[in-house]
Amino acid sequence: MSAETETRQHEIEAHNSSACPVIQAIDKVGTPWRLNVIYALADGEQRFNELKEATNARSKTLSDALDELVENDVVTRRMEEAAPVAVYYRLTSKGEGLLDALGELAEWEADWGEEPPEGDVPRRD
Repeated sequence: MSAETETRQHEIEAHNSSACPVIQAIDKVGTPWRLNVIYALADGEQRFNELKEATNARSKTLSDALDELVENDVVTRRMEEAAPVAVYYRLTSKGEGLLDALGELAEWEADWGEEPPEGDVPRRD
């Protein structure tokens, strides 16, 4: 990345962060895969493969989404090292609080959005 591009990127980030806290929130959780993980964890703690099945994500995609959510303290990761090794994920209180906001966003979409497509929705990896 050129110095000019990097400088411009920093200017945009500074403007966005001061312009609206919603942009910061979207940066933390605003990909379809991260949102799928959050919704899947609404029912409680799950193992990686359970989340993979629940979200229909590829392993790399799910791993990347989980890493970001853990880094942003939305999801917590717990590992049991007894054989077989098991890794569990659950929402933090911060993540649980996010469910209410996402519920309101879902209501807004239901009121103002387009009709969802019929049938299977294609994967967006």
